[in-house]
Amino acid sequence: MSSIGGDALRGNTVTLILTLLEEEPMYGLQIAREVELRSEGALKFGQGLLYPTLHQLEKDGLLESERLFSQHGPRRKYYRLTQQGRRRAERLRRRWSVFARAMESILGGR
Repeated sequence: MSSIGGDALRGNTVTLILTLLEEEPMYGLQIAREVELRSEGALKFGQGLLYPTLHQLEKDGLLESERLFSQHGPRRKYYRLTQQGRRRAERLRRRWSVFARAMESILGGR
């Protein structure tokens, strides 16, 4: 499967990150790996997209972070959703569902 990047990925980065963090706190590389794994390699976050987005979400109050020791190496910065982040994740998923249905209505018959 080919990789999807550019505007399509940038336009959905926040939705993907917040949705994954609803499940459990994760560190940056873990988020990137989950996106790639769950999308079967179609979506890949580069560090130049992922980390600035995480920092902005934290600055905006949607995430909080904590450095924790890892059994497999150095301390890692784990991100988790705030209540505001949970509300935003829900709104973004609802908006995505409407968008996906509209796109499928247009593209689905081809």
